[in-house]
Amino acid sequence: MKSTFKYYGPAILWALFVLILCAIPISVREGEGLFFAGFDKMVHCIFFFVLSVLYCTGSIRKWHTRNIRIEIAMKNTVVLLSYGALIEVLQSRVFTWRSGDWHDLLADTIGASMGIFAVLVTGNAINSNK
Repeated sequence: MKSTFKYYGPAILWALFVLILCAIPISVREGEGLFFAGFDKMVHCIFFFVLSVLYCTGSIRKWHTRNIRIEIAMKNTVVLLSYGALIEVLQSRVFTWRSGDWHDLLADTIGASMGIFAVLVTGNAINSNK
């Protein structure tokens, strides 16, 4: 457990932060955003982009690689999408003041994919100069 937190500590803390924010009641009517329509989807995308980058960085550190390998990227994708689905289920079943939404899960998927892609591109750019 200690070694897991050593590598994935920032990602775990960010995931808890995301869970807390997704559980807080917000007084916004269905179909409207806090600031504009679609704001909620943008926030989900950003949350999962950051979570993805932190999780991939932990994987790179744990496996001592210079860049994220495809099998690690696939595993990370499954973990992140499962976490996004868990949040949506919790929002629809447990946090009854919130609503689970397939579009939120899609935004989570897009954010996670963007984060993995950003880590791949950044890793390749850094390693091509060496």
